[in-house]
Amino acid sequence: MIALGSVMFRGVIVPGGFGDRGTQGKMLACQYARENKIPFLGLCLGFQMAVIEHARNVLGLKDANSEEMDPHTSHKVVIFMPEGSKTHLGGTMRLGERVSKFFVPSSKAQALYEELNGAEYSGLIIERHRHRYEVNPALIQMLEQQGLIFVAKDETGQRMEILERTGIFCQLLLSL
Repeated sequence: MIALGSVMFRGVIVPGGFGDRGTQGKMLACQYARENKIPFLGLCLGFQMAVIEHARNVLGLKDANSEEMDPHTSHKVVIFMPEGSKTHLGGTMRLGERVSKFFVPSSKAQALYEELNGAEYSGLIIERHRHRYEVNPALIQMLEQQGLIFVAKDETGQRMEILERTGIFCQLLLSL
């Protein structure tokens, strides 16, 4: 357990959201969990903030950001999905049930899915999605060389869905 003031906790959850409201607090929570090796779960925007925090503070890309928060940043770590429409926002999100699969068979996330689903586990992940932005594919190799491992991707292998950090117990970050 970890104490933060008078509050005791065993891990950090950084939830989703839309727009830049609360993103600096999410980023600080991501940084705190990474630096202190605290179990961490980042969901949707929480996933994106963890990737941005890693790019800023581990890779040294000080202005790394999401295209949603700063369209003029020189390091767009999270980008608008290319098939989406920036002018017609209604019905343009990646919504609903989506299939992903593990590309790193020894991952902690896969072990958790196997444990939770038992004999019913097929090796595929079927989860709900609701987003317009994704990790910039051009930066995946650089991020992975510096400790992020994208262990699950969409069926095409193009979209990052679950990542883990090397050397840290159970820091799972989900794009879902």
